[in-house]
Amino acid sequence: MNAQSTARIALIHDWLVGYAGGGERVLEQMIDLYPQAQLYAAVDTLDGSNREFLHGKQPITSFAQRVPLVARHYRAFLPLLMFAMEQLDLSHHELVLSSSVSVARGVLTGPDQLHIAYVHSPMRYAWDLQHQYLREAHMDRGLRSLLARWMLHRARFWDLRCANGVDYFIANSQFIARRIWKVYRRRAVVIHPPVDVGRFSLGTHKEDFYLTASRLVPYKKIATVVDAFRLLPERRLVVVGDGPEMARVKAAAGPNVEVLGFQSSQCLRDLMQRARAFVFAAEEDFGIAPIEAQACGTPVIAYGRGGALESVRPLGGKAPTGLFFETQSVASIVAAVREFERKQALFDPLACRNNALRFSSERFRAQYQGLVQRCWEAFKSGRPLPDNAEAPLGVVHMVPSLAARR
Repeated sequence: MNAQSTARIALIHDWLVGYAGGGERVLEQMIDLYPQAQLYAAVDTLDGSNREFLHGKQPITSFAQRVPLVARHYRAFLPLLMFAMEQLDLSHHELVLSSSVSVARGVLTGPDQLHIAYVHSPMRYAWDLQHQYLREAHMDRGLRSLLARWMLHRARFWDLRCANGVDYFIANSQFIARRIWKVYRRRAVVIHPPVDVGRFSLGTHKEDFYLTASRLVPYKKIATVVDAFRLLPERRLVVVGDGPEMARVKAAAGPNVEVLGFQSSQCLRDLMQRARAFVFAAEEDFGIAPIEAQACGTPVIAYGRGGALESVRPLGGKAPTGLFFETQSVASIVAAVREFERKQALFDPLACRNNALRFSSERFRAQYQGLVQRCWEAFKSGRPLPDNAEAPLGVVHMVPSLAARR
């Protein structure tokens, strides 16, 4: 007997607004693994063309779905969504599986329910990245800033309460496992998100241009990449993506920079296959785009922090697939591009693709389902939950057994 056939399962996601990142890819695999489960979300604004990854499931949403403006402007109503998530009644479910970057792990569960949380990050904007987010939103001073800081102060208390309701943590990277330990003092096992590497094919013929692709928002640092290539006028850069920073990116682009805006997945895949290298300047929790580029046989020039450190094999090791730059600055990116060109012969397209295969959807499904099954069997028998991987920073902190909590 396994968890899939015996438990009444709930799947929880923060909000359903698009199919844009790792969170939706994780949810898609969870739905496929547990097709009989009921899906919940704070709000759902998906249109018909974007619902395919739900495999026909109709989610149960919170009362916030019916509040004017909230469903379309959900980020501006974070306190309401935190409260709304607590009002979802999950008492008839035995197994609760959440995939969360914000509010999903805030659902209320009891001692006879097992809650396993796949965490893409603790609330970044409420914890270590608060000051960066406020600066980028131009809310770092004045009355609006004080109000925002107070709301984030309260959000931290709420987030800690949520952590106490989770029985087992899964992190999407070692980087996030360390953040979970820093914020919650809880250990987390790492299962990297699924990447559909089969959708990308190896491209061995590289053309003379660099590629960066992302939503154009401040923390992605696309404008910084564009500024760097202004100092590299003999190199060509192609920028794919759209967002609030589009005007700034276009204004900074010189004649050697082509800003394409939003492109289809087929077009982006073609560019990734042909690019000389993929430039990635964000500090991401994990980062799927660098793996997709590597699946196309394209090396990555990445900022050396966050999840990229786990998905890109740097120079100096066996079968390198990219190199890192030290700071999110124009000078650092320029130096990295020049170093890449001096050492480009060391990067093998096949090595890049083989590295990307480590993050396949099949690998995720096997690891996630296996861990859920082990946790479920321990929970039903009253044994301690399975031990986690080595604790961040070498700290040992066991999750108390459910039997001890009863």
